[in-house]
Amino acid sequence: MQLYKKQKLKVHNSLTGKKEDFVPINEGHIGMYVCGPTVYSFVHLGNCRTFMSFDMIFRYFKHLGFKVRYVRNITDAGHLENDADEGEDKIAKKAKLEQIEPMEVVQRYTVDFHNTLQQFNLLPPSIEPTATGHIIEQIEIIKEIIENGFAYVVNGSVYFDVVKFNESHTYGKLSGRKLEDMIANTRELTAQSEKRNPQDFALWKKAEPQHIMRWPSPWGDGFPGWHLECTAMSTKYLGETFDIHGGGMDLKFPHHECEIAQSEASCGKSPVKYWLHANMLTLNGKKMSKSTGNNIYPSEIISGENNILSKPYSAAVVRFFMMQAHYTSILDLSDDALQASEKGYLRLMEALENLPKLPTSATSDFDVQAWRQKCYDAMNDDFNTPILISNLFDAVKRINLVKEGKETLSEADKNLLVDTMSAFIHDVLGIENQAHSDDNSQTLNGIVELLIGLRNEARANKDFATSDKIRDELNALGVQLKDGKDGTSFTIN
Repeated sequence: MQLYKKQKLKVHNSLTGKKEDFVPINEGHIGMYVCGPTVYSFVHLGNCRTFMSFDMIFRYFKHLGFKVRYVRNITDAGHLENDADEGEDKIAKKAKLEQIEPMEVVQRYTVDFHNTLQQFNLLPPSIEPTATGHIIEQIEIIKEIIENGFAYVVNGSVYFDVVKFNESHTYGKLSGRKLEDMIANTRELTAQSEKRNPQDFALWKKAEPQHIMRWPSPWGDGFPGWHLECTAMSTKYLGETFDIHGGGMDLKFPHHECEIAQSEASCGKSPVKYWLHANMLTLNGKKMSKSTGNNIYPSEIISGENNILSKPYSAAVVRFFMMQAHYTSILDLSDDALQASEKGYLRLMEALENLPKLPTSATSDFDVQAWRQKCYDAMNDDFNTPILISNLFDAVKRINLVKEGKETLSEADKNLLVDTMSAFIHDVLGIENQAHSDDNSQTLNGIVELLIGLRNEARANKDFATSDKIRDELNALGVQLKDGKDGTSFTIN
């Protein structure tokens, strides 16, 4: 069903800084590329929010009837520490620390990435290419950039000449930065640097003897620059110009800026029509940081094994919490916010369960058709999920009034309401009904805690046979007890 013909969508384009009518390059088809993870550690919650935002956008496009090719890459080489052109590859560094092969690091954290996103009910992209699988394409683009006079080779490395490029193009158009200001704010190059200008960035880096990840190239053994891989993979699968490029705000400069420059320097075309950027997630009002301890992983929220939150929260509640903020706004995660989201989530799921059982009559007090369009209007306004959720709760109030016999609902309006609520909650927002599984989980936890109490009582009475029996039989059921100085904890396998 081609709903997109009836719905007029606007998106905030980071390139122009304005909200614009969304008109795809090819009618009915959308090409969307989103920068994926660098797989050298467990995926953090801020990244999850970005991927969740673009999953919601992907879902809404599909709901409208567009044919979408969604490409989200895996960075498994070339991303150096601190996003720099010098230093160690993040994956190679982790491999040395753990004394394993770099591709073992890649495999471990790619699996974690997929498992985590699956828990949060993200749809897989249409294509998930890897940087190491596209070395040849990256080398070909470098050749084109050199041939067009926008790159130079030094000692086996290739750098993009930003100053030369800026003579005929605009470097900084996405981030709003001016090259003159960047140059003025940069310290003079040290004598050891190979670059002509501090702003030049690596397209290909010569691999030193100790560098593990390396490939042959016309300039010698080396590895590609981080920015280059996204240019190669996005244009290979979506064409030299495509509809949407997404990612976190932190990637706008230099990563996305460099992508634009590389495409314009190689094929002479600006690669993307609409640039969309998702904003950051903070924790208790502060930036998330491993070094300060103000950090929490997705698995720790779901398991409750953390020192920040008072209890575990289901993946569905976390996703609902994320959807309550606009994707372009900063969102602060806290225990209070998650508790409020959990209450709202349970109200929504309860209403959804009650909806099919509602009595019907010949007339309706609720204009479902007008309400339905308000839901579309919210999503058509740059995917405004907070307004959509507000509209969903307007429907929850009406459902409860009908249930209490205070309002009426016709059969046709009830069917439309069922279809619309289900479509926006499940298909667009991607929120699953885990309310019963949460209740079951809490019941199970309560039973285990009760048995731990009985076991502690038996141990206090030196009844070790009963104590051991409780422990062993729980273990046989997949519940492992762990005795520590702070008492007994448990994990369920």
